[in-house]
Amino acid sequence: MGIISLEGLEFFAYHGYYDEEQKMGNKYSIDIAITADLNRAAQEDRLSLTVNYEVVYTIIADVMKIKHRLLEHIAYKIIEAVKEQFPEIQQITVDVSKFNPPIGGVCERSKISITTPFSLPPVEEG
Repeated sequence: MGIISLEGLEFFAYHGYYDEEQKMGNKYSIDIAITADLNRAAQEDRLSLTVNYEVVYTIIADVMKIKHRLLEHIAYKIIEAVKEQFPEIQQITVDVSKFNPPIGGVCERSKISITTPFSLPPVEEG
């Protein structure tokens, strides 16, 4: 097993519990760590045998384009989409940070972290 990580991915997006947050937008940071069997890729030096982190970035960027209320939901949607693309993954950890959250005081950022082994239950929309 091995871990593939992308750290400090930054996006400007329109997420938030409050309608005003979804209108004004904010800066977000994503970190992702993916546990998978990397042995064959390491031995054979073939991209097709590993989790392509360029594809992972594109998946995250696509999720960030869709408005969500909760940071937890963003993380879940990233996990769900990455697992769909790479079913061989054993575990994913996603950290989602929102810069300058509207909490009524000084706060550099709020952050959630979700680690999930598989399988994921389906999310109910609504």
